[in-house]
Amino acid sequence: MARFKENDLPKSKITASSLSKATIIFKYAGGHRWKFYVGLVFLLLTGATALAFPKLMGMLVDCVKDKSYSQVNNIALLLIGILFLQSIFSFFRVSLFVNFTEHTLANLRLSLYSNLVKLPMHFFSHKRVGELNSRISSDITQIQDTLTTTIAEFLRQFILIIGGIILLATESVKLTLLMLSVVPLVAVAAVIFGRFIRKYSKKVQDQVAESQVIVEETMQGISIVKAFANEWYEIARYDGKIKEVVKLAIKGGKYRGYFASFIIFCLFGAIVAVVWYGVRLSISGEMSVGQLISFVLYSTFVGASFGGIAELYAQIQKAIGATERVFELLDETPEKINSTQNSHSVQKIQGNVTFKNVGFTYPSRKEMKVLKGVNFTANFGQKIAIVGPSGVGKSTIASLLLRFYNIDSGEILVDGKNIYDYDLENLRGNMSIVPQDVILFGGTIKENIAYGKPDATEEEIMLAAKQANALSFIESFPEKFETLVGERGIKLSGGQRQRIAIARALLKNPSILILDEATSSLDSESEKLVQEALEILMEGRTSIIIAHRLSTIRSADQILVVDGGVISEQGTHQELIALENGIYKNLSNLQFSHS
Repeated sequence: MARFKENDLPKSKITASSLSKATIIFKYAGGHRWKFYVGLVFLLLTGATALAFPKLMGMLVDCVKDKSYSQVNNIALLLIGILFLQSIFSFFRVSLFVNFTEHTLANLRLSLYSNLVKLPMHFFSHKRVGELNSRISSDITQIQDTLTTTIAEFLRQFILIIGGIILLATESVKLTLLMLSVVPLVAVAAVIFGRFIRKYSKKVQDQVAESQVIVEETMQGISIVKAFANEWYEIARYDGKIKEVVKLAIKGGKYRGYFASFIIFCLFGAIVAVVWYGVRLSISGEMSVGQLISFVLYSTFVGASFGGIAELYAQIQKAIGATERVFELLDETPEKINSTQNSHSVQKIQGNVTFKNVGFTYPSRKEMKVLKGVNFTANFGQKIAIVGPSGVGKSTIASLLLRFYNIDSGEILVDGKNIYDYDLENLRGNMSIVPQDVILFGGTIKENIAYGKPDATEEEIMLAAKQANALSFIESFPEKFETLVGERGIKLSGGQRQRIAIARALLKNPSILILDEATSSLDSESEKLVQEALEILMEGRTSIIIAHRLSTIRSADQILVVDGGVISEQGTHQELIALENGIYKNLSNLQFSHS
């Protein structure tokens, strides 16, 4: 995959509205805003001291005429003093801007993450994780660079251009006009040319990245390449890409050559022209040699600043674009979730669930009705199994119960009360889900089990692990409960992860339990252990079991067969098996004839 490059960030036109949007960032500065303003004062001071420098250099050279040693020493001391002041001002400017930026961005990052985590599920169903990640990383980095250095540099260059031109005019108006007609034009041309070359070298980089992709793919799938004896094909593919890179790079080299010739000829030519005219003016007595030197120094300042300011402007455009994208995410409306975790505030519900005529379509696929009037009741302590072909909306029923999505029609009742009347945290606080693909977070086994109840005691965690049939394998690890899960440390098998998920659900002690094909990907030995753990977990609570394997649900109180968005059959295993040509009977025959 080609890496996401900083250059790829889109730019935003700088307009009054986009600027006002970008200034919202100051809201996140809190009590640190003053640092930005004080930093600006130091910025003005560094600009002013920089502008005094060429003037004093000119006066220093003019001391040749006066042959006065004391004056030479005074001006030299003054120059040293100014340099000293400038370094102090620069130090405060940089450290204040960095201090302000880091505090502001920490607040912004936290707000962004807090908002992201609280966004409803339908937001995540149409956003890629990579894209959200790049918002938090590269967009904020772009804002960071801009606040830390770009704005300051931009203003500094601006001060140097304006101040430089005014001071030039005081030295000689004729020369200033000549300088303004030549130097800025050349500087701007250099910038445009430079940008064109950079775009070109980016093309080369992209091609190199693409050739890298071929290498990566081939190495990762080397067994397939060899199995098909396709080495020659891959070599030809790589060779083709490399030739493209060479062609582009050589062309880029030519452009670089043109650029170098242009710079040498035009930029230095412009300086030669200014000095030539200045020397003529000196000869005719219109200006002194010192003034000429000041003038040449000011001209270089102005020329360099013209060159730099265009680049900085582009950076600021990118930052405004980044800020807009970050605020887009901050403007998304989160679910109503309390800001603090307080597990004691969850009021226990009994766990009677009723679906009345529930209709639903996913926001991203409006044309497909997933559920078209689903009706069923699960009473406290019952095991309700939901079966049916894949893609008929079995897992959707679980998502709706957890209020991941809003239903289009009908109502869902828990204990006779509409689920939309419950506090979201209270509702979800009474439910646990054991999914098909268990997701464990980096950290220890203990932390993963305690995820359901962060303030659980050691004994409670031990008991949950024991009931989930997980204690024996946890005890077999050298670090026991402190064993790291996930990226580093021990990789757990599917059955072990499943049992940790069951322990996590047990510890939460939910009233309603959702098992989403919890044993579908296990081998028979793990399945037996997990099934035993599930039996313990389902005792004394309402369980909704979404199943592919019918063997796991024979003991269910009710089996619902979902087909075409409605419940087409319903009853116990015995009742459904007795139905002639029933969907359940067919599914059952298919599975048991194979097993």
